[in-house]
Amino acid sequence: MQIEIRGAEKLSFRERQVVALKEMGLSNEEVARRLNLSTSSVATLYHRARTKGYQVVIVLPGDSLSIFAGEEDG
Repeated sequence: MQIEIRGAEKLSFRERQVVALKEMGLSNEEVARRLNLSTSSVATLYHRARTKGYQVVIVLPGDSLSIFAGEEDG
């Protein structure tokens, strides 16, 4: 799985880091540990990034959802 952050150019470097980790499902505490920040800094950065308007797109390789499983060519 790969994520793409559309509108990332609007975000600071730290905001991009926080957004990427949060969108991967990490908690504020986990992000704080990884980036050596306080949990309140993580929350502030995430909130600030959300107000700037970005979109996260999940890119799935091939047919990883098995959407076409069981279909026959016809």
